[in-house]
Amino acid sequence: MHWKRRMENSTREFMFLLYGLNDTRTNNNIYFAFGLVAYIMTLFINGMLIATIILEKTLHEPMYLFICNLFANGICGSSAFYPKILVDLLADTHVISYIGCFAQVIAIFSYAFSELTCLTVMSFDRYVAICKPLEYHSLMTLQKVRNLLLFTWTFTLLQTSVGAVLTSRLPLCGNVIDKLYCSNWDIVKLSCIDVTVNNVYGYVLTFFQILQAAIIVVSYVQIVKASLRSKTGRVKFMQSCFPHLITLISFTVSLIFDVMYARYGKIQGQQALRNILAMQFVVVPPLLNPLIYGIKLTQIRQGFLKMYVYRHKAVRPS
Repeated sequence: MHWKRRMENSTREFMFLLYGLNDTRTNNNIYFAFGLVAYIMTLFINGMLIATIILEKTLHEPMYLFICNLFANGICGSSAFYPKILVDLLADTHVISYIGCFAQVIAIFSYAFSELTCLTVMSFDRYVAICKPLEYHSLMTLQKVRNLLLFTWTFTLLQTSVGAVLTSRLPLCGNVIDKLYCSNWDIVKLSCIDVTVNNVYGYVLTFFQILQAAIIVVSYVQIVKASLRSKTGRVKFMQSCFPHLITLISFTVSLIFDVMYARYGKIQGQQALRNILAMQFVVVPPLLNPLIYGIKLTQIRQGFLKMYVYRHKAVRPS
């Protein structure tokens, strides 16, 4: 009743305690250094490739615009996680305000939902490119690309906003979150009242995620079938679909790790393992995606070299 009364009186004074770092004290400076380097690399690599796609006119094609959106989403996901964890690594107490916690929940969940929706849209784009090559330019117009990008973010924000509203209405009987960052289901666990509505909405979200996964699977089954019919199809698959497949696997595995944390996160004496499981999907994909696409896709690599290497050599005084 004490926490319920505090929540009713003022959410501004309510502070959550993040318990994920409580068993990690001796090597915090080392973790901070690694985290800072990883964050800077994530921002730098994603930012450079976004600039390359925007400024290089030859990359103004549907596939590269979707990839650009993926890079931007990676920056959003990383920025929702790294600043707070870096501050906590140097602090004696790991707390976050009620409003700050919900802001982090919205940002991280938006990143996760947007990532999956963007990967679904990209699988559709590759399906049209390989299975219906003659119709590709008529189907994937610039207006269609804009609509798909708008759908990606609108659908993402709708899913996240409804979940945040349903959670914000709950009075809380505790303030300890046994994780490195705030997550929706950890807040729901602290509720003083029945959370059936939240659970039902969780099943709705699960349905949509499974539906998107099914679309991706069906698209790739058709893509693989079409690719096996000709050498050209196989080459196109390896050049444009293989990086997308690696990205999809990376994100899926990382998300499974987070689900494993939610399921087995209460195991005592395994805090380091629990932390790794909890932060996989906000750390690995944003750093891995630009490396995969930047190295594997020839046009992005050439556009990057043209902008930042060849141009630099051209303006260098002799």
